[in-house]
Amino acid sequence: MFSEKEIQKIRNQFPILKEKIYSNPLIYMDNAATTQKPLKVIQASKNYYSTMNSNVHRGVHYLSHKATLYVENVRKKIQKFIHAKHSSEIIFTKGTTESINLVAYSIDDFIKQGDEIIISCIEHHSNIVPWQVLCKKKGAILKIISIYENGFLKLTDFEFLISEKTKIVSISHISNVLGIINPVQDIIKKAHEYGALVLIDGAQVPSNLDLDVQNLNVDFYVFSAHKMYGPTGIGILYGKKKILEKLYPYQFGGGMIKKVSFDKTTYSDIPFKFESGTPNIEGIIVWGNAIDFVKEIGISNIQAYKKKLLMYAVKRLSSIDGIQLYGDDRDFSKKSGIISFNLYELHCFDVGSILDRLGIAVRTGHLCAQPLMNFFKVSGMIRISFSVYNTFKEIDYLFESILKTKKILLK
Repeated sequence: MFSEKEIQKIRNQFPILKEKIYSNPLIYMDNAATTQKPLKVIQASKNYYSTMNSNVHRGVHYLSHKATLYVENVRKKIQKFIHAKHSSEIIFTKGTTESINLVAYSIDDFIKQGDEIIISCIEHHSNIVPWQVLCKKKGAILKIISIYENGFLKLTDFEFLISEKTKIVSISHISNVLGIINPVQDIIKKAHEYGALVLIDGAQVPSNLDLDVQNLNVDFYVFSAHKMYGPTGIGILYGKKKILEKLYPYQFGGGMIKKVSFDKTTYSDIPFKFESGTPNIEGIIVWGNAIDFVKEIGISNIQAYKKKLLMYAVKRLSSIDGIQLYGDDRDFSKKSGIISFNLYELHCFDVGSILDRLGIAVRTGHLCAQPLMNFFKVSGMIRISFSVYNTFKEIDYLFESILKTKKILLK
């Protein structure tokens, strides 16, 4: 595990952590929403605009060539980061949400009336609504895997739901609300036995788990840069080459065509078939620096440290009278650095507002997972989520601040 000196060295790379919030030091615990950015990433943005700003894949001049080279180098870097077989299997998108929408739109021709799509009740709205829309459009049926009271998937449900009618299974790798790591490899294997495709929503994964898409044997995997210390507005869709080549383009325009006439248009090969228009060039290039940052620290080191933070936080929070932790069965081997909770008789927004005044940034509300809120019979929750720059002292301060918040709201 990192020493205090090593953690401070990491923290020094994040300028925003020196900010004061209402005269209090910033304690940022909303990392499941987005992580803060290290100097390496911030400086890369300035460097791009200062030294190579140009469009890509369509110019013969020096700057265009340089920017194109950087973009494609990042594509290869992501390929290696997730252990994909081909760099062409990496499609740049705006983020996890667009990646899921891309797949839902592009498999339209392969879905017919009466077909079935399986998701779970813990999914983020981004992994619910696109499938609802596709099912409504095609007359397909959306089936839902339920969960136990501790938030873990009922795999017996999944085995009951899946059939020869199942065309795609779309499941989150880590729950954005509960932090539970789902047994996606088992789900993928079972789905493939029935000939179904599998999409894994990996939004919470890239800086938390070592990812090997070939070992998972997953058909589609999606995630964003901004939850792994990179910029917003950029993410990827990984897809197996043989599947991507069969899919219809999601959007149309410059950059994704081979030839256009008024009679016929032919599309580019993957990955460019799915990358119409000018991409988020800065975002892609800067993302490469975020990947370097993660690799320098080491995903296994980040994971081990966040596990210690999680265990310590659960121990401290559990001692608070009237607190309800969700998805808490103390099996930390199946949890990531996310804790969602409520305080008895207190609204999550009120708690979050006072914590904010004390300098602590947490997420409150339905967390883009209203079906899961309905399962737990709550309107919302308070979520804390850790990153490598969080500390045990911050957890102690959170603990004291929750006690103070209770006194303020219950007096």
